[in-house]
Amino acid sequence: MRTFCFISSLFLATAVSAELPLTGGKTTTKQSGTAAFSQPAANLPLLDKVDFSVGNSFFRNPWVVAPSSTTARDGLGPVFNTNGCQNCHIRDGRGHAPMSSDDSAVSMLIRLSIAPQTDADIVQQQQHGPIPEPTYGGQLQDVAIPGVLPEGKISVQWREQTFTYPDGDTVTLRRPEFKISQLAYGDFHERVQTSPRIAPQMIGLGLLEQISANDILAHEDPDDEDNDGVSGKANRVWDIRTQQTTLGRFGWKAGMPNLEQQNAGAFNGDIGITSALFPTEDCTAAQTACLDAPNGDTGDEKELQADVLAAVTFYSRHLAVPIQRNHEDPNVVKGFELFNDIGCSACHVTTYTTAKNPSLPAISEQTIHPFTDLLLHDMGEALADNREEYLASGLEWRTPPLWGLGYLQEVNEQIALLHDGRAQSVEEAILWHGGEALPSQTRFTQLTAQDRHALLAFLNSL
Repeated sequence: MRTFCFISSLFLATAVSAELPLTGGKTTTKQSGTAAFSQPAANLPLLDKVDFSVGNSFFRNPWVVAPSSTTARDGLGPVFNTNGCQNCHIRDGRGHAPMSSDDSAVSMLIRLSIAPQTDADIVQQQQHGPIPEPTYGGQLQDVAIPGVLPEGKISVQWREQTFTYPDGDTVTLRRPEFKISQLAYGDFHERVQTSPRIAPQMIGLGLLEQISANDILAHEDPDDEDNDGVSGKANRVWDIRTQQTTLGRFGWKAGMPNLEQQNAGAFNGDIGITSALFPTEDCTAAQTACLDAPNGDTGDEKELQADVLAAVTFYSRHLAVPIQRNHEDPNVVKGFELFNDIGCSACHVTTYTTAKNPSLPAISEQTIHPFTDLLLHDMGEALADNREEYLASGLEWRTPPLWGLGYLQEVNEQIALLHDGRAQSVEEAILWHGGEALPSQTRFTQLTAQDRHALLAFLNSL
């Protein structure tokens, strides 16, 4: 039986490996270079590419202070992190933490909340999300329009440490220490919780949205009933449009249910743009100038008009995943086998087929290879932010998809992996894995140097 299972597993791995190059199914693009993450789904009809381009324009171009003659794109602020989506998601790729004290934090942010204390607080946090910090709200906004003070300044110091493999090879790891200074509206609440977050890449989001809830929940095992040490769980979050709790999919802790709400939330928190889903400015009672500042509301509609939100959501749903490269390289094939052998695929689930959706035919019924289960996992103390988000604990993070890993440097000119961008290579990211991922991390460190390089060659081929 053990021999039969081994042969079956080897056959399955070989079959999956053969189809892996089309990581996004028929949506997969062959584009490389700086524009690798900015392509429409390859199977998107020509007329739909026009809609894609409209959404792209609102994603790329800056928003301005209201009132303005640019009425479709005014309402910036009063406090904000950036004036356009593309500033965070650089070329539709990842953001990064400040590299030095002189560098800006434009492509990252720091979430804020206060720790729940009473039973009512816990219920509120679990049903409707983190409790905002009373003076500064749900995230620190370090930029403001004229006449309004930015909330504070974000800086970082990098602390280095050395990891030594059993065979003597070494890797330098870095750990960030974030500092918030120049608070403009008083001290933080005594129970403040902070969580640094870099902007993730935008590719394949529509495909992830189209995976059925049943297929995601099939991998859930919160009590580790199969005793494999992996106990992923789904986050359950508040859907503003339907006014009910549903499966969380997006964000570092799967705190958003769908791309429309994710996009509207980012417009509101990051750029200071109101919408039907987020109808108020992110100003607290302590920020009187912020509350009194002009806005771009027309009376009939909020700053982010419904058709603009729809266009940006269409755009974000149809950004293509680039093709896997070098998939026939023996080193890459060996690396994929090792990826499965050491247990990475327990969380980074290889394959799904998206649900049938006649309204979104390009991303409907596609066999895809995102390498994620979209579930929450305890990643250990070293990566903990100690901040709850709905059902996610301070130790838990959603498994990020791995497609596009090998394109990061050519798109963004650097690699900034994990939630705070600390890992400057795929290898460093693996070495930071703890908690449920520690057994796989340990197996990786015990591989020969040749096998480690093969596994990294596979991941960098994606």
